[in-house]
Amino acid sequence: MKKILLLVLICFLAMGCSFKKHSKVDTVKEGIDVLPVMSSESDYENRIWVGTFQLVWNDLMDELIKGPVEFYGDTPEVVRLLNQQNFKTDYLSENSFYKKSGKVSPALRKEIENAIKEKFNETSDILKNLDWKPEKGKYLFYAMLKKDFKFLKAFDKLDMEKFGSTDEKVQYFGINGKTDEEVHNNVRVLFFNSDSDFAVKLVTQGNDYVYLYRTDDNKNFEQFYDDMNSKSIKYSGDKYFAEKDRFKVPDIKLYQNKSFKEVCNKQIKNTDLEISDAIETIDFKMNNEGVKLKSEAAIMTRCTAMPPEFQKPPRYFYFTDKFVLFLQEKDKSKPYFALRVSNVSEINKTGKN
Repeated sequence: MKKILLLVLICFLAMGCSFKKHSKVDTVKEGIDVLPVMSSESDYENRIWVGTFQLVWNDLMDELIKGPVEFYGDTPEVVRLLNQQNFKTDYLSENSFYKKSGKVSPALRKEIENAIKEKFNETSDILKNLDWKPEKGKYLFYAMLKKDFKFLKAFDKLDMEKFGSTDEKVQYFGINGKTDEEVHNNVRVLFFNSDSDFAVKLVTQGNDYVYLYRTDDNKNFEQFYDDMNSKSIKYSGDKYFAEKDRFKVPDIKLYQNKSFKEVCNKQIKNTDLEISDAIETIDFKMNNEGVKLKSEAAIMTRCTAMPPEFQKPPRYFYFTDKFVLFLQEKDKSKPYFALRVSNVSEINKTGKN
């Protein structure tokens, strides 16, 4: 009997372990998550961030709200992170972005379309989907980020191989034993701690670098970036990409259109406005020749009727008890007259007719 109970217990424990393993797999989300800030947490295996949406959020704060954005009721954590403005135009060259904001009108749309055509020879993926009818409280905050750069020398196209645990083969590029030595100058080693923990920097013909960090860790982008820099500083090995070193990375071709619904349809504190649209698109390509990136972001506001539960009660400025009065000249730092009123009748008896 004891042996039977022991076998049952072992079976239950095995089932429990199996269930836990299965549950962990089920929590992994497929697809691609577009994140509003670098420090955003995500349970997606694939995730992406670009600073374009932060740029339009900055302009919403600075030009319209004049401070941090807060909503009546619950304010999502992402709003607190966006309010920190941890990414600004200071991190971009002037020729890589375009921004515009103003009251919504067909003329504003035309101005933006002409500007991005002239500056980037690009058309917009999102402007046509917005409502351009002018109304009170309708403002647009728009930005486009555009990058197109080549590596010092084109890498070799390599054989198609599997990536990770997937069965489907993908196209790779990089450096093998047949690659011209000049291509080695594309690669700068940051560190090589093991076969699963290393990073390199790819040099381009312009002012841009491509950083590639191999790791099994699961952190947010801000933590990944800090870790990569920390490991690079601590690394004492050879940072020269040697003749016998090899390099390969897959081609990437990605397009995403994300609406940040968590910040929409919530009344902004101390205003009669809400965000009606909060959109970001990302078009990214990387192959053996270089990188192309086009990203747009837009925030549109509108007036909203203040919900009854958030209506401010009327204020009655009734000076029906003690009060103080001052008189002061314009542009002067101090008043020239002050009066405290405690008993109006007593004061008024002293007045001349």
